[in-house]
Amino acid sequence: MVLMDTSYIFIALVFVLAGMVKGVTGMGLPTVAVALLTLKMSPLEAAALLIVPSSVTNVWQLAAGAALYPLWRRLRAMLLAVCVGTALAATLAGGADGAAWSGAVLGLALLGYGVLGLAGWRWRVAPRAERWLGPLAGVATGALAGVTGVFVMPAAPYLQALALEKDDLVQAMGLAFTVSTLALAVMLAYQGAWHAAAAGASCLALLPAAGGMLLGQWLRGRMAPALFRRCFFASLLALGAHQCLRAFAG
Repeated sequence: MVLMDTSYIFIALVFVLAGMVKGVTGMGLPTVAVALLTLKMSPLEAAALLIVPSSVTNVWQLAAGAALYPLWRRLRAMLLAVCVGTALAATLAGGADGAAWSGAVLGLALLGYGVLGLAGWRWRVAPRAERWLGPLAGVATGALAGVTGVFVMPAAPYLQALALEKDDLVQAMGLAFTVSTLALAVMLAYQGAWHAAAAGASCLALLPAAGGMLLGQWLRGRMAPALFRRCFFASLLALGAHQCLRAFAG
């Protein structure tokens, strides 16, 4: 059982930090939580702990806006593809080989996300390309989530490339991450990793995550956003490199 092998204090501190990042940036809770928790456990064990904190904070985020239905209509093909990708990845995440691969894939995803963030790379999706690129981004996001427990890549860069208004972008990310979290929860339940003990531990993790979010919201007005983003992406780069070294050395 996860909590038998891992310090309660370590888990609480991880969720405080992950919640703080989300409070400042509006995203990053699952990325930071899984990246740090996998120092002590497998990515999918870590993913089981973040189901409740991620679901609650993302529903809160998607509900804070007036464009939910238009965004749903625009993104529904991508959101359905996220579920399909997660289901397809379910067969890759089990067993010892799957655990080794999930660590390597997580490391590569964190490296890619860190490099893109530090480089400040931006792209734009033409409206005519959304019909095929949205489902493609959704399948890739679901597949990565099913293997690593992290569902920001490539969903977050894709949504940022749609040239949405700031509030609409935050709501779109909340919608996409909510669907991704629910699809991941179904996959974990199917594999037997989401059970009563895991659900209870995930509920407890909501408390430090919420505290971290409040702290992050307080820091948002007192810290230069550009500096925080650089520190955030540099940390992801270091964690990704560590994951890759550990996976390939093993």
